[in-house]
Amino acid sequence: MYRALLFAVGISLSILGLGAPVSAAAPAKPNIIIVMPDDVGYGDFSCHGNPIVKTPHVDAFREQSVRFTNFHVSPTCAPTRAALLTGRHEFKSGVTHTINERERLSLKATTLAQVLKSSGYATGIFGKWHLGDEEAYQPERRGFDETYIHGAGGIGQSYPGSCGDAPGNTYFSPAVRHNGVFEKTDGYCTDVFFNQALRWIDARRKTDAPFFAYITPNAAHTPLQCPEEYAKRHAGEGTEKVARFYGMIENIDDNFGRLTAALKEWGIERDTLVIFMTDNGGTIGVPVFNAGMRGSKVTPYEGGTRVPSFWRWPAAIEGGRDVSALAAHIDVFPTLAQIAGADLTPEVGRQVEGRSLAPFFKDQKVEWPDRTLVTHVGRWKKGEAESNKYVNMSIRDERYALVNDAELYDLQADPGQKTNVAADHPDVVARLRKDYDAWWRDVLPRLENEDAVGPKVNPYKEWYEKQYGEGARVN
Repeated sequence: MYRALLFAVGISLSILGLGAPVSAAAPAKPNIIIVMPDDVGYGDFSCHGNPIVKTPHVDAFREQSVRFTNFHVSPTCAPTRAALLTGRHEFKSGVTHTINERERLSLKATTLAQVLKSSGYATGIFGKWHLGDEEAYQPERRGFDETYIHGAGGIGQSYPGSCGDAPGNTYFSPAVRHNGVFEKTDGYCTDVFFNQALRWIDARRKTDAPFFAYITPNAAHTPLQCPEEYAKRHAGEGTEKVARFYGMIENIDDNFGRLTAALKEWGIERDTLVIFMTDNGGTIGVPVFNAGMRGSKVTPYEGGTRVPSFWRWPAAIEGGRDVSALAAHIDVFPTLAQIAGADLTPEVGRQVEGRSLAPFFKDQKVEWPDRTLVTHVGRWKKGEAESNKYVNMSIRDERYALVNDAELYDLQADPGQKTNVAADHPDVVARLRKDYDAWWRDVLPRLENEDAVGPKVNPYKEWYEKQYGEGARVN
């Protein structure tokens, strides 16, 4: 049915990469877990050569996984989440910023959670949502059965309009909105989110339905708060900021180790697809180690978008391999829809721009036609979209990246993007610019949040005070 619908809406299976079934021996509907920390870059793992941070659990998981070594996301957090959950560029869902109502995921978009839920999955989110803090945009309205989240883009943040968290919230013993009701917790935020995810998974594994757990800790986003035992691990090896940042990452690693150990102990490791990735390029750790890449979060260079992408599913994925094909967050939706046996409506089929990565699950030759991926940082001032067409943008294919309509980099010869070769390849510049111009014309009418006006009071503040009393604060 899924293949027939794709044909019906004019989407080529060869373009989406939807060829042979995943595996004749694979379970029909595996459990699915996505773990996506915040503001952690490709170079922030010891398995990628970082000389300071220690991430043994992620490192071990990487060895067992298919590693997509040329995997890209958006250059900031809310855009990446929008693209991952819809299978298309975030601008087409109205997400062009992380605040000012421009982080709200279009209510016309269908989410991955909705598709998996319609295919019989229990669905849960644990951590950061950041796609709209007003009631209509909350994850329980977007396909998630279990919601355990903070508001805004980070715990304790508050901006004019709707984007805000519970007042006075911090990384220690935060108030978390659990299925629409605030709960006061005890402990460090990353531990709190993984604890709840593990409790929920433990309950779900005892039922007949498969589950989808979307675990999105707000760490290692600033403010740099972590348990002191983690902060002290790297004292003296750099600045205090770096020590705390790497402490936050090592705490994430320990929690990820708890998760993978639990899956094994519970006997569901084989039939569970676990994806580990991050939401944008590097931040605090970039000056220490950035794996030779140029740029960081909030830039259109490789260092702003290339992230780890490790996929392990023992029943169906032949692990321990690198895949260098150009891949992206928009590919997650069609991949998971395929392995879940989802029947996409024609409308949802048209929404999805990504390709299924399932053909790479086996160690075989895969036909993967060249493609272009567009990055735009967005974040322009209100009403200035058109004048920012070529500002903080890039369009790339397997070999070349055109940045800001003026810089061309040969990524095969110059992965660090040090030498501008635009003058040597005017034909490549013209081709990529033509593709980008067509893309821009397509997205401009879809920027539905550009003129949005938010409420006078942050919804999370309003809800928190309604539950605990006017003027109430978490800490």
